[in-house]
This record gives sequence, structure tokens and C-alpha cells, in this order.
Amino acid sequence: MCRWLAYSGAAIRPALLILDTRHSLVAQSLNSPLGAEPVNGDGFGVGWYPMTDAAPPGSAVEPALFHSIEPAWHDENLRELTRAIESPLFFAHVRAAAGPPIQQTNCHPFRHGKWLFMHNGALAHLSRMRRDLMLALDPELFPLVHGTTDSELVFYLAITYGLQDDPVAGLGRAVRRIEEIADAHGIRDAVQGTFAVSDGQTMWAFRYSTMHRTRTLFASADMATLQAMYPDMERLRVFDAGARVVVSEPLTDLPGAFVEIEESTVVTLDADGMREAPFLRDAA
Repeated sequence: MCRWLAYSGAAIRPALLILDTRHSLVAQSLNSPLGAEPVNGDGFGVGWYPMTDAAPPGSAVEPALFHSIEPAWHDENLRELTRAIESPLFFAHVRAAAGPPIQQTNCHPFRHGKWLFMHNGALAHLSRMRRDLMLALDPELFPLVHGTTDSELVFYLAITYGLQDDPVAGLGRAVRRIEEIADAHGIRDAVQGTFAVSDGQTMWAFRYSTMHRTRTLFASADMATLQAMYPDMERLRVFDAGARVVVSEPLTDLPGAFVEIEESTVVTLDADGMREAPFLRDAA
């Protein structure tokens, strides 16, 4: 499918994670040991919340986006951009197309107002469900779906079902609606995915599939603990104590650096730290 990472913490240059780690996202685009497909070369995207002094406390500016249909390892603009900007919260995604065409409107992350969204996985037999899913959208959101991916459709379904008021409940209701429509079409294992959502202040990361055999998802360990474990590792000093990364697969082989997120779980990251909670486990 795809590979993605999401960062929250003190502002850093995204290249530190997208390019410069041992198993960086760009490295994973060429060779993904834990992915369903080892090569993710069908485009990529970066979404980031700019540093600004203009926004009042507690608010977020609209995120910026960069999409390309180039393979991530081949795009010089990605290197220039991620070494030049700094951001306290950013998403990055490399795509392995599983049906929808390779075009910029199908590249993640997706944006709606202050919200960012990305996904690794698939909706089973989307062509059989697509009409019903599109009709389930809020009519005002219908014309905003510009691409053909199941991922963008999930995003706007989640907005329809209340993501902007409660991201966990909104995505949960959207997933359940997809599963109901799939059942009506005789489709099993309808939803497969790891999802990331942010409003610029908080990040939510989800691991869920209908059959409870979801793609991998990991979160970095507590940074203060890691810095204490490896006091001589200069690279770790770049990050503040609250820095966290959520990833499809670990960015490094460093023991203890990443912990796997359990099946049917949502992780919330904000100024108070990282918390895990069950997500749609009632049918597990």
C-alpha cells in the first residue's frame, strides 16, 4: 500500500525524518521491509503547519501542501523544501497506487481548512461501493472530492460524520458506515488502514481494519527516556522532550526507539503528551 509518518513537537526541518534517518521515509519508498509492497514510488506528499506569530493561542493556521507524482527518491524539490522549512507538526506520505491513477489529486496528505488527513490501506471492492459512499457525503462536501482514491473519500465521509467536532468519533462513524454499505454489497474485510488526522494543535493516529489484521503502525518512545538511554547520541539532542513520531514502520534500528501501536487503537498527541485508547473494539 503506502508508507507515512507524522511528527509533533518543537519545530524541526522535516528532512531530519523524511530524508536523513537510517530508514527514512524516502528510504522506505525504495525498500519497505514491513510494507505490503516493498516499493512506494507512485508519488508522495508533505503537509505542514507553518511557523507563525499571527495566529492567536489555541488556533491553527491552514497547513501547506506539496504533492508530486515523481518517486520520492527522485524529486530534488522534496530535498530542497524539507531542508528549508521548519514545522512543529507535519505529515509525509509515499504512495503505492493500488488502482486509482497516479495523479497529484490522489497524493496524500489531503487538506480541508485547518485539517490534514492521510491513510495507508484500502477499502475492499471500492468500485462496488463507491456510488453509495459518495451519496453518503454531505452535499456541500461532494464537489470538494477532487481525486479518485478511497482515502480522500474516507476523509470527507469522516468530515460528514463529525470529524471537525470530534475526530475519533467522526472517523469511527465513517468507518462503521463504510462497513454497513459493504455488508449490503456482500463485501467482507471492507476497511483496512492506518490513518492520521490533525488540526494543527493535536494529532490523532489510528490503527484499524474490519478483520483486525491491520497494516503496521509504530510510535516513537518518550524522547526524554531515549535521550537518557543514549546520552552520547548527538542526533537525539535535536528533539525536544515532547517530540513524537508516528510511522508505518520504524525509522531506525535503535533498540527501544519505536513501539508498535496495538490493533484497533487510536493514539492522541498534544501538549499533554501521548495517550492511547481503544478504537472500534466492540466487534473485535
